[in-house]
Amino acid sequence: MFKKILIANRGEIACRIIKTAKRMGISTVVVYSDADRNSLAVEDADESVYLGPSPAIESYLDANKILEAVKETGAEAVHPGYGFLSENSSFSSMLRKAGIIFIGPPPEVISVMGDKIESKKLANKAGVSTVPGYVGVVENHTIATEIAATIGYPVMIKASSGGGGKGMRIAYEESQIVDGFRLAQSEAKTSFGDDRIFIEKYIESPRHIEIQILADTHGNVIHLGERECSIQRRHQKVIEEAPSLALDTETREKMGSQACSLARAVGYQSAGTVEFILDSNNNFYFLEMNTRLQVEHAVTEMVTGLDLVELMIEISAGKPLPLCQKDVRTDGWAIEARVYAEDPERNFLPVTGRLSTYRSPKSKINEVRIDTGVREGSDISIYYDPMIAKLITHGDNRTKAINLMQDALDSYYIRGIGQNTTFLSSILSKSRFAEGRITTDFISDEYPDGYLPHNPEGDEKIKFLAAAAWISKKLNERDKQFINPKLITQNTDSDRIVVLLGADFNELDIMYNPESITIKLNKKDYCFSADWEIGQPLLVLNVNEESFIFQTDRMLSSFTLTHSGIKTDVRILSLREANLYKYMPEKVLLDYSKYLLSPMPGLLVSIAVNVGDEVGVGEELAVVEAMKMENILYAETDGVVKYISVKTGDNLAVDQIIIEFE
Repeated sequence: MFKKILIANRGEIACRIIKTAKRMGISTVVVYSDADRNSLAVEDADESVYLGPSPAIESYLDANKILEAVKETGAEAVHPGYGFLSENSSFSSMLRKAGIIFIGPPPEVISVMGDKIESKKLANKAGVSTVPGYVGVVENHTIATEIAATIGYPVMIKASSGGGGKGMRIAYEESQIVDGFRLAQSEAKTSFGDDRIFIEKYIESPRHIEIQILADTHGNVIHLGERECSIQRRHQKVIEEAPSLALDTETREKMGSQACSLARAVGYQSAGTVEFILDSNNNFYFLEMNTRLQVEHAVTEMVTGLDLVELMIEISAGKPLPLCQKDVRTDGWAIEARVYAEDPERNFLPVTGRLSTYRSPKSKINEVRIDTGVREGSDISIYYDPMIAKLITHGDNRTKAINLMQDALDSYYIRGIGQNTTFLSSILSKSRFAEGRITTDFISDEYPDGYLPHNPEGDEKIKFLAAAAWISKKLNERDKQFINPKLITQNTDSDRIVVLLGADFNELDIMYNPESITIKLNKKDYCFSADWEIGQPLLVLNVNEESFIFQTDRMLSSFTLTHSGIKTDVRILSLREANLYKYMPEKVLLDYSKYLLSPMPGLLVSIAVNVGDEVGVGEELAVVEAMKMENILYAETDGVVKYISVKTGDNLAVDQIIIEFE
C-alpha cells in the first residue's frame, strides 16, 4: 500500500480524500494556489506545496507544476479528485512515465471515454443504447445548423471533452444555434482545452440516472446501483439521491449490465460512472462515462456502506475488489444537496465573498454528513466552482431522508455571502418532489419565473406566527430587566400584538405560560414552546412533539425568519404601531434602466458594441465569465451607447456599471 499520496485538487474533495487516506494510514500532500493559501485542505493535509497564482490555468491545471510537487515530496501516487486534471489523459500519461501511480483508470481509457464522440462509438459497439445524433466533429455553426435540421429540434450542442454542465447548450430552433455553438465551444476551450463540438438529439423531460461502477486490475467489474440526478439547473446537478424511484428491478438490472459491459469493453480500472437518460417510457440511453469520482459519490457510499475513495486507492495499488456483484447490498435511502455560493433570487448568479459566520447543520440523529472545504472566515473566489459544501442525509426510507435534509438545511447557518440553502429546502418542500415525479425540467417547471421566497400560508403561517410570538416573549423579558416593576400596570401574563409577515398583518392574542405560549388566531388556540434566546441564530419551535428549525436574523427594527424554503421579514408591533405603520411611505427604487450592470462578479470576456452604436432589444452587449461559465448580456431595450466604463479583461463587481445609454 502507498505510504504517501498527493491530491491534485482543492476544496471539499481534497478534504474528503484526506479523511480516507488518514484512516488508511497514508500521508497526504495537497497543492494550493494563492486563493487557497489558508484553506482547510492545506491545514488538514500532512504537507502542502504552493503551485502559483489563483487562475486554474496557472495552478491546478498546470500538470508540470503538479509533477514537480510529486517529485519534491516523494509521493508515490496522485489522486486527482474531480474537475481540473482528473480526466486529462496527458496528465495520467505524464505520471506513468515518471513512475507515479495515477489513482484512476489508465490514460488510454480516459482518452477514449473522455471523448464524447469516441465513447459513443464504443458504446454502440458494446451494445449500449445511445442517443440519436451526429457522431462526429461539427466544424462550425453553419454545419451545426444543417445537422440540427436533419436530426430535428431540439438538439444538444455538446463539447466532446465537456462535463459538469460546461460546454453544453440546448437549441430549440435555428436562431439559437449560432450563440449556442459559440458559447459551448468557448467554454470547452477554456475549461478543457478542447473546443471540438458534436450534436445529438435532446430528449425532452428525461430523468438523469447514473450507474456507479468499480473495476480492478484483475478483470473484475461490478456496479453499485444507481443514483437519481434529475434535479438540475443549467445542466448542473443540484440534488441527487440513491436509489431512484423511477427504476423497476428489470430496468435497473439492464442498466447496470450495460454499464459493466461498457467498462469491460474499454478495459476500465478504478471507480467510474456511466450516465444514462431515461425517457417517460423507461427507455434509457447512454449519455457519457465519467472516468473519475463523481461529486455525488457520497449517496452511493451512504446506501452501500462502502468507501469509494478507499476502493480507488486499493485498486490502484493492485488489490482485487473485496466483493463481487452478488455481495453488493443497499440499505435505506440517501439524498445529497449541493450548497452553492449563489443568489437564487437573481437567477442563481454566482457570488463571491467571505463566510463571516459559519455554523454546521444540527441533526436530531447522527445521520447527516457534511463534505466541505470551508470554515468560518473562508473566502469564495471568482476562480473556482462556487460550491460551499455537500449535505448528505440517510434514512430508512426516502421520506425520512427528505425530512432529515430539511432539518439540515434549516440549521445550516451561513452568513457573509449569498447561498442557496433556502432554495434547496424549497425544492424538497414541493409535493412533486415528495411524490418522485421529477425530470431534468423540474426546476424550470416549478420555478418558471425564477425563485423568489414567498410568505408562509396555512400550517406554515401558524409556525411563523408562533416563532414571532416566542421572539416577542423574549424581547418582553429583556425589557422588564430595565423597567421599574412598580411602573408596569398592564397584565404581563398576556399580550396583544400585530405580527407583520411581509405585507400581511396578523393580530395575535398571546398567553404567556411558564414554559410555553398559547396564541389565539381566528378563534383557535395554538400551544407551543421554543428554544431560543436573543442573539441566537437558530430558533427551535416545539409543537405537538415535533420540532421545527428557524434561522433568525435581527435587522434594525425587524427579524428575518427562514424555514423550510420560506424566507420572510417579520415585524412585531403594538396595536398603535400597527395602525401608524400603514401610513409609512413605500421605498422608491433607483432607476437603472439606462445602464447595463454586471449581474455577477466575474471577468469581462468581451464587449460587442462601441460608443455611439445603436442597439436593439435582444442584441448582444457583453460576455461575462463567472465560476467557469460564460454568460451573454443582451440589450433589454432599444438605445444608443453613450459610455463604456470598463474594458475587456476587467474583473467586475456585482451591479458594476458596464455600459451607459443615452
